[in-house]
Amino acid sequence: MVRDGYFYALPLLAAAVLLGWLTNPAWAIIPCLLAFFFLWFFRDPERAIPQDAGAVVSPGDGKVTDVSIVTVGNEKWTRLSIFLNVFNVHVNRSPIAGVIRDVRYQRGQYLNAMNQTSAELNEQNIVTVEGDGQTVIFKQIAGLLARRIVFYPKAGDRLERGQRVGLIKFGSRVDVLFDASAHVNVKIGDHVKGGTSVLAYLQPQSQLTPAGSALAERAH
Repeated sequence: MVRDGYFYALPLLAAAVLLGWLTNPAWAIIPCLLAFFFLWFFRDPERAIPQDAGAVVSPGDGKVTDVSIVTVGNEKWTRLSIFLNVFNVHVNRSPIAGVIRDVRYQRGQYLNAMNQTSAELNEQNIVTVEGDGQTVIFKQIAGLLARRIVFYPKAGDRLERGQRVGLIKFGSRVDVLFDASAHVNVKIGDHVKGGTSVLAYLQPQSQLTPAGSALAERAH
């Protein structure tokens, strides 16, 4: 359980007690239901983290909505987008083991996270992680209902694959970008789980394409 769940639930339970005591007990049902919803929403289940070499795990639970090649600078990257609805676990995890090279928070809009333009226009937190000569970027993107992005580590911190790093409150989206030479392990429409589902397998450093090698060097 993420502690934020208690911050939302306890005041509602207190309100339910007061309403039940001062008015009709039936009025306590609604705040009780809301309190239980928040406790459920902020659940944080344990996950078995894959140990396969080169595995990129999902940073969140949800549905894969896009797998495409995008150009960043002069390099080709694979971008994989995952939509988190209000019923998904919203705890985010690191896709790879490595060192955080950059954390950049970008203010923006609150478009529906299913909208492809939300990847550029919405409020988001952009994290660059380098490990084993590979660079992976993942974005925590606010959605129509999301109003707060939480990220705990800072630049220079070492992360383990599948390590909890934060959360996005209520409906949202996460994007993962990695070298275009990686073998993608999922397709549009697949449902994935944070820390458990393998999105792709990165090539060993010795097999990187020139573009992938340049990306790794640039991250230093």
